[in-house]
Amino acid sequence: MSHDVEDSDRATAPGADTAERLVGFVDASPTPFHAVATGLALLAEHGFTRIDEAATWPREPGRYALVRGGSLLAWVQPADAGPHTPFRVVGAHTDSPNLRLKPHADHVKAGWQMLAVEPYGGLLRNSWLDRDLSLAGRIAVRSADGHETRLFHDRQPLLRVAQLAPHLDRGVNDRGLVLNPQQHLVPLWGVGERPADVTAYLAEQVGADAGDLLGWDVMLHDTQPAAIVGRARELVSAPRLDNLASSYAALLALARAADAADAGGHAAGGHAAYRPLVALFDHEEIGSDSERGAGSPILASTLERIVAASGGDRDDYWRALAGTVVASADMAHATHPNYAEYAEPGHQVRMNAGPVLKVQTELRYATDAVGAAVLRRACEQADVPLQVFVTKSDVQCGSTIGPITASRVGVTTVDLGAPLLAMHSCRELAGVADQQMYAAALTAFLAPA
Repeated sequence: MSHDVEDSDRATAPGADTAERLVGFVDASPTPFHAVATGLALLAEHGFTRIDEAATWPREPGRYALVRGGSLLAWVQPADAGPHTPFRVVGAHTDSPNLRLKPHADHVKAGWQMLAVEPYGGLLRNSWLDRDLSLAGRIAVRSADGHETRLFHDRQPLLRVAQLAPHLDRGVNDRGLVLNPQQHLVPLWGVGERPADVTAYLAEQVGADAGDLLGWDVMLHDTQPAAIVGRARELVSAPRLDNLASSYAALLALARAADAADAGGHAAGGHAAYRPLVALFDHEEIGSDSERGAGSPILASTLERIVAASGGDRDDYWRALAGTVVASADMAHATHPNYAEYAEPGHQVRMNAGPVLKVQTELRYATDAVGAAVLRRACEQADVPLQVFVTKSDVQCGSTIGPITASRVGVTTVDLGAPLLAMHSCRELAGVADQQMYAAALTAFLAPA
């Protein structure tokens, strides 16, 4: 995967190469389905083979991956793994808050052709205003065997959610902007008294007849490319960093852990110490309750089938879980200089200062002392610093796949992330150096020395 960057725009901060590759990954991944396809291509370059969930899984050692919609699971089965060898799992998610097309989207109002959309996840609504937007997604197309799915990614500016001028909304800057998602987030995409034909547009995008379109998952995205920015080129400005930055770091870590496994990561007794696995889930931003979300059986069933494929039984599976640890990788709040009063005074998080351990006593994050110890040892092995994020006691924090995974699978789980500003905005801000440190920490977690 390539991403052209002018020499004058190249990052010079530590970890610049990792950040540049992240930029390319994000630009190629406007939807969870594209993130999975991009991730699968990355893994293929490192010798991973996609397998079918409906098939009998290979018993041979190797590097494998499976896809279920917008979710991707990949793992290494070392040649010297025993049936009850535990796992090291990095979990992240492929979805981000955005606007998504309604089934009957075409309509006209005041001489404008418009598209009906609805918010997905807890997006910052105002961040989608006055941007050049386009469409991407997955379309189900009729086929001889029933249907097939095709992806499309239109990079051309098509849509705009235009803001009302202050002349017509006096006082908006004093009282703040309030947006009704049904009324105020409807994008314009043409001028006319008759609706444009979005079905015809989508059919053209995937090379099908309009009558053969059976369904779609179509999303809006900002057409401005991700970029390395800042005076010293030390920041990453991009959409969907929550949580594609974690997904990319996890994939990079798995590729490196695969090489470590091939080199022989042995425990006492001659067997591999752990089986590394990455689980990139869809639907985290809306609660994870789907057939491919972290609340589904997809992770537990995959772990059990890996044990079975290596000759183990149900008892071996539970023995493997007893030593398994999951790292829930989701971006963390950096302390915002304009809103520093919102940060816990004793736990301020700096940009480009290393990954972040996330702690919350009511288990909105799954971290406990054991999980924290595992992560600290991984950071020590990777020689990267570790920061700690705790919310103020009078502020309710968000959550992650961490508590869901811990309760569904029953394994030790630790929450971590990389520092981020403007989380859930159409465009977010992260640190260049943090991307390298994040991947290094996850690599050490998957392949402990």
